[in-house]
Amino acid sequence: MQNRFANLFIAVSSLFAVAAPLSAHHGTAIYDASKITTVMGTVSDFQFVNPHVLIYVDVKGENGKVEKWVAEGMSPNMLVRQGWTKNILKPGDQVTAEGHRARTGSNVMVIQKLMLSNGREIFPVLQ
Repeated sequence: MQNRFANLFIAVSSLFAVAAPLSAHHGTAIYDASKITTVMGTVSDFQFVNPHVLIYVDVKGENGKVEKWVAEGMSPNMLVRQGWTKNILKPGDQVTAEGHRARTGSNVMVIQKLMLSNGREIFPVLQ
């Protein structure tokens, strides 16, 4: 009887030990927090969806070619508290995004500040 209880305890404990990391959030470790990157361009898509808002920006590179960038924000729930709405951006809007670029060097960033063409600054994080 004690052996069965011990086996059941070990099995349940193992299940919890394996499941806990699976539910963890990915965090911001993929971004280089030591550097700020700024890009200016045209919004091509705005997805006000969970788990993170995504802003797709077409940026004219130094060579004149258009580079596709993705700027990741907080969850819509958090951004609504900052005054964001699903209509705050639309394709064709000119924006300047400032944030931390992916460590891989890909055209992905987590945004710290977004400036609209009218000069209004909107923040995707608590200030």
